[in-house]
Amino acid sequence: MKIARQKKLLFASIAVSLTLLSGCSSTNPYTGETQTSDATKGTAIGAIGGGVIGALAGGTQGALIGGVIGGLGGGLIGNSMDTENTELRNTLQGTGVQVHQQGNSIQLVMASDVTFQTGQASVLSNFYPTLSSVATVVKKYNNTSIIVTGYTDNVGGDAYNQVLSENRAKSVGDYLVSQGISPNRIITEGRGKRDPLVSNNTAGGRSMNRRVVITLRPLS
Repeated sequence: MKIARQKKLLFASIAVSLTLLSGCSSTNPYTGETQTSDATKGTAIGAIGGGVIGALAGGTQGALIGGVIGGLGGGLIGNSMDTENTELRNTLQGTGVQVHQQGNSIQLVMASDVTFQTGQASVLSNFYPTLSSVATVVKKYNNTSIIVTGYTDNVGGDAYNQVLSENRAKSVGDYLVSQGISPNRIITEGRGKRDPLVSNNTAGGRSMNRRVVITLRPLS
């Protein structure tokens, strides 16, 4: 009987969470797509996780308490990511930096053509103001980790492109540190010519694939 009650509570938590996910949506003004806010996703996922742990630990009462606490925690994280995403979009309009929400993370995609000279890893000085704007917003939301990933097109050898992508990511990471962001929050990595966005068969495609991506993720 006890196991049956726990299963019922779990299924009820999932049902409520799915209702939250389907009912609390909005239209993204930049893409025109319908999306669910990270706050709603975080609340729903937190409620499910908290409910499961609570049910296992404390039966009916534990499931209810765990679901509430998990939902509140997930909602707070999601709301913070939503707010940071909105501020980044507003700040970076017209800079050439694309801002995307993917689940409970935010990606800033920067074309290498406006960030670096060809074959070079030093950030162009005219891109400093844009990176400074990124740093200003990211410093306000210090509950996120910062992953800086460099990519190249397929021109040149694998080893050359791998080193170039790593050095470009490091240059961006170093600049963010110079703007007051803790180095403990930053991870830099290079992917070389791997993971192209589009085909490298055209100049336009290669331009899109040469990029640096900053990914922001909740620390907890």
